[in-house]
This record gives sequence, C-alpha cells and structure tokens, in this order.
Amino acid sequence: IRLRGYNTHMERVLNALGRISRQWKLALLLGFLTLNLVADGPPPGELDTQIGRLMAGRQFDFAGWGVNALLAKVAHSLVSPQRYMEEAARHDVFLEYLQLVADIQGTEWEINRTYIDPETDDPDAATAAAQDRLAEIRAEASHRQLLAEAIVSEQVSSVLLDAGFGTAGQEFPPISAHFTPLPFLIVVSPRDHIENVYSQALEHGLNAAEWDAIEEQVDTSFDVSSLVTRIGGLSAYPAMLLESSSLNWVIEVVAHEWTHHYLMPRPLGWNYDASPETRTINETVASIVGKEIGGQVLARYYPELVPPEPEPASDEPDDVTTTPEPPAFDYRQEMRETRVRADELLAEGRIDEAEAYMEERRREFVANGYGIRKLNQAYFAFHGAYADEPGARGEDPIGPAVQELRAYSPDLFTFVARIARVTTLAELQEALRDAADELEAGG
Repeated sequence: IRLRGYNTHMERVLNALGRISRQWKLALLLGFLTLNLVADGPPPGELDTQIGRLMAGRQFDFAGWGVNALLAKVAHSLVSPQRYMEEAARHDVFLEYLQLVADIQGTEWEINRTYIDPETDDPDAATAAAQDRLAEIRAEASHRQLLAEAIVSEQVSSVLLDAGFGTAGQEFPPISAHFTPLPFLIVVSPRDHIENVYSQALEHGLNAAEWDAIEEQVDTSFDVSSLVTRIGGLSAYPAMLLESSSLNWVIEVVAHEWTHHYLMPRPLGWNYDASPETRTINETVASIVGKEIGGQVLARYYPELVPPEPEPASDEPDDVTTTPEPPAFDYRQEMRETRVRADELLAEGRIDEAEAYMEERRREFVANGYGIRKLNQAYFAFHGAYADEPGARGEDPIGPAVQELRAYSPDLFTFVARIARVTTLAELQEALRDAADELEAGG
C-alpha cells in the first residue's frame, strides 16, 4: 500500500514537473519575443518616443508583475488540486469565489458611499467595521484565487479543444489567466482624424484627477487627443483579468485574451501594431471567439445560469390601437451616429467643431445614464477597434466583413484559421470572397 501511494505521489510530481516545463518553455518564448519587440523601437524623435519619455515613471511594471504571476502559477501547478476535484465541486468552488468578489465590491461601495456622504463627520470610525470585514473577505478570496483561476482556465480549455484548437489533447498556448488590479491605458490619436497612434499601459491606482492631468499634459505638449481609460483585460502572459463577479464576463474575457495569445505567432497577431486595420481585425476576432466560447462554457458547466431565450412577440390584432412607448435611448445606435458625424466633420477639417460636437454628445450620454468621462478622437480610436457590434466603429467596414466571414465559415476553428492570415481590409475582403465561393460550390 505504501509503495502504491509512493508511486502515485511520484507520478503526480513528474506530471507537475512536465507541466512546469511546458509553462517555462512558453514563458521563455514569450520573453524572447517581448525583448525582440522592445529592441525594435522607433527613432528618438518620433511621437511615441516623446510621449513615452513624458510617461516615464508612470508606466506599468510588466516585468515585475509577470515574474510574480508566473511564480504563483508554477507553485500552484505543483499541486493542481482542481485535477482531483469532481466537476460539481469545481462548479461550486468557482461560483463561491465569484460571490466573494461580489462581497468585496459591495463592501467597497459601502465604504466609498460613507466617505462621500457629507453628513458623516468621521468616515474612518464609521467604516471601521466594514474595513475589517473587507480585509477578511479579501484574505479569503486571495486564498482561493489561484484555484478559481485554474478551474475556469481548464473549463475554457476543454471547450476550445472540442472546437478544434489544439493537438494531442493540449491547446497551445496553454490558457493562463490571473485576476489582478489592472493598469490603466493611455491612448493617443491625432486631432484631425481618428487613429490609435500610441498606447501605453500606466500604473494602476491613478485617480480621475491624475487622468485629467496626464491627458492635459499630453494634449498641450503634442497637439493631440488623448484618453486615459480602464481596461477589462490584457493579453500579457498570464493574461491579466479585471477582478469581476460576473461569470459571463469572466469566461468571455479568458477566451478573448487567449485568442490574442493564439494569434500571436500568426500574421494577424504578429502584425497587431502594424496598422489600425490589423488591430481592429484582431480585436474583433478575439471578441467573436470570446463570446462564442464563453457561451459554450456557460452552457456546459453552468447550465442553470444560461439566460432564458427571449419571449416571442405577441400577435396583437391590427385593429387594436395602443399608445406607443417613447423610444428608448439606444446606446449603440447613438454612439454610431456620433462617430459617423465626428468623422464627417474631421474629414472637412472642422476640428474644433468636431470636438465641440463630441463634448455635446458626451453630455447627452451622461444624461441618459452612461458615465462617459471624455468623448474625443482617442475614445473612438480605442473603442472603435472592437467592431463585433455597431457603435464606436461608425461606418468602418471591417466589423461587418469579419462577421460575414464568420457566417460563411462552417465552424469557429475554420473561421480563425482563415482570418489568422489576414492583416488588411483588402485581404479580409479577398478571404470573404473565397469563403463565399467555397460555400456556393459546396451547395
């Protein structure tokens, strides 16, 4: 009995060492690629170099974060307790972790609301019990975090493998996601047109006043339009995920960020920064994969949480007159109209008028419950890259073309394999024609 137990233990250790070996090989590969990308920098006089100098001291420390995250992942992989858990237990553990995150967010809101309340004379004393409770919840969540990350990564991996992304029972690169306080992102666009010409991750913890100060400094120094914004995830390795209690959002973002990793050695990923077209295609593909795989993960592992199908419209007789409801504020449609009109004004050289128009529209969005802090060229340069749905992309043809290519593809893997070779709108349209011809030839 002892010998069998010893052999089983040794087998687990050897398996763990094999997993660590694969992780370190991938980490070394990604580190090598990162060093090569950094080495291929722009000349000192270019705009991004000058803005980079201005942001010195505020940039996020990816190297330090990456080392700490990888060490934590490797340490967890030595044991990998999720591999010895029944699926029902994994289901419960992950949902319990998300509930802890929800409790953290609720407690933080309770504390923040107390500090905002002008009637509270001593907010420190008033929130002392809540602060203690928050520390306890955070400690428990921290204790469970690596296990929760491993569970959701393996669930997404299983669905990806069934979709054809992998060989010999292993998707590559392996999924690795880490909940963490995310850096902010500064995005810069020219004022006379909308284009992402510079983006840089900034240290987390900045407040709104600091965002405004950074944007003012960049805008006045270089006559550009800039935006400091939050992000939901970042395709570092492990992927950086915003701490969230939303199951749907978490599994979608895990798959979304993995798609960036998958595309990295392929033309669409390798040339991510080559042009705005390539970036938009890449992000749109990742959004499509994230939503499709996320929906399948939800249906397979958390079927009780799948949202119900929308109810069919009632067949009301034509002779029945009803008072029409006032039209609701359609965020996507309103944002699309704003982008289209801003593009028109900028194309006519009416820059000041375009910026005044965008600020006017921002106030309308705020009045309708959408807390947009700044709506400018940089806002559209960032949000317009996610073109899987109408909105900030305006009339950009890339989003509909990518969606159409997905519709012409028999499955998700075929779609990604086709588009992974694409880097421009012209190549995308050619791939679309080829897919349409194949579909027609196949009957």
